[in-house]
Amino acid sequence: MARHLGDRAETRVVDLGELEPGDLDPARVHLIVCSTYGDGELPTNVRGLREQLLSERPTLVGIRYAVLGLGDRSYTRTYSRGSEMIDEALAACGATRIGEYGRHDAGGSSDATEVAREWADGVLAELSVRELVAR
Repeated sequence: MARHLGDRAETRVVDLGELEPGDLDPARVHLIVCSTYGDGELPTNVRGLREQLLSERPTLVGIRYAVLGLGDRSYTRTYSRGSEMIDEALAACGATRIGEYGRHDAGGSSDATEVAREWADGVLAELSVRELVAR
């Protein structure tokens, strides 16, 4: 995704498992890509971030983020649930989700890379519109 965004956006790739709430910068937009593990669970390395957000409730007002969830639609009840849990934890701390909630179905015919590219392009387009409206 960083290569796809190229010079249209300054990018930095960070593993969610290594992210601390204090690393979230209100001057940036955070594109979050998260899979779902097992029966609707977060990947093991991301669980600590969610637990920290929910237990410490840091103030994330002014933080903007977008979410792309990876999952398998055949798990009807838990499809893309991992990304939803991160989304809910960020929102509970006051962060604002922007753009369309992206989802990729691993059991479908769409290529994950192409879905991610289209999603990121949509987020950038919405940011451009918001910037124009704010002027």
